[in-house]
Amino acid sequence: MDAPHSSSHPMFTLNPAECEPHQAYKIMSGIIVPRPIALVSTVDRDGIPNVAPFSFFCGVGSVPPSLLFCPALHVGGAEGADMRKDTLRNVEQTGEFVVNVVSDAIAAAANATAANVAPGVNEFELAGLTPLASEAVRAPRVAESPAQMECKLLRVIYTSEKPGTGVIVLGEVVRFHVREELVDNFRVDPAGLDAIGRMAGSTWVRTRDRIEIVRPE
Repeated sequence: MDAPHSSSHPMFTLNPAECEPHQAYKIMSGIIVPRPIALVSTVDRDGIPNVAPFSFFCGVGSVPPSLLFCPALHVGGAEGADMRKDTLRNVEQTGEFVVNVVSDAIAAAANATAANVAPGVNEFELAGLTPLASEAVRAPRVAESPAQMECKLLRVIYTSEKPGTGVIVLGEVVRFHVREELVDNFRVDPAGLDAIGRMAGSTWVRTRDRIEIVRPE
């Protein structure tokens, strides 16, 4: 087998230990693209709902069906203050959450839920989204989302305790909900789902330009 050709393109190399956290984040969010968006709905221990988007999100496996998303700890605040975002705090309090798919039709509403607001503010009302009762968890689903996954918490993994650090929230899917017209023999119509994703910065991406590549035997 021939050795791979060396690239003639000069490379930008970065040692994360020698840069600021926001610089590492900018590189990661520019390389790891496109990223699906988990619009995560939760409730706190008093039943107050919350919904927020996270683009560090992916599936894990199907036995059991599981997924993860990664909220980051807040940057700043008083020493000793709780750096958890509302979503993370709610998940740790209740052990439950719902991942709602963000379609192009609700992109602006999903973005509105990312606003920095005080705890206790109902982002459903803020973004004009409709809470829909779940079957197996207390957190509501987003009625406008074409697909939702009710989840029970499996594990929370803190990669560090520093401000801005990523936290892995791993959950088992206990209910799938997909608009009936989008499902045929367990296959979901990607055109009907019309999911969107994140690139870097304020750039989002649609999923309408698709290609077929058959996996080799």
